[in-house]
Amino acid sequence: MSELTHFDSQGQAHMVDVHAKAETHRVAVAEGRITMQADTLQRIAAGSHKKGDVLGIARIAAIQGAKRSADLIPLCHPLPLTRVAVEFELLEAESAVRCLVTAETVGRTGVEMEALTATSVALLTVYDMCKAIDKGMVIGGIRLLEKRGGKSGAWQA
Repeated sequence: MSELTHFDSQGQAHMVDVHAKAETHRVAVAEGRITMQADTLQRIAAGSHKKGDVLGIARIAAIQGAKRSADLIPLCHPLPLTRVAVEFELLEAESAVRCLVTAETVGRTGVEMEALTATSVALLTVYDMCKAIDKGMVIGGIRLLEKRGGKSGAWQA
């Protein structure tokens, strides 16, 4: 098992020192989904939810979430994001919405946490906007699909 980089030799938590790493273009892609009642999905698709454009608001929330990752995750470095793209796919057969986030930066550390945070915040926003009509929605499957850049190179799920 590789060394856990957020702990020093005495086992104390610390922010990883990245000063000696090269600045490279870094990309991370994450996904997740929220499953709901068929009627809830239909309202989202039709744009007929009384709170407005559910996915449009969730997209903005995802971007804000990516930008605030270091405020939420204690040992996460604040990063200058160069791009955050958020896509939604309506999965009628599963009665679910899939969220796919791509985060990018040019920096000394990766953007995996930003992509994962953005995905989580997007799905939580969908839940928040639809909970009045569907309290049983289930958020899940949040995971990293791919990362590129840095010394460790590319990784794909």
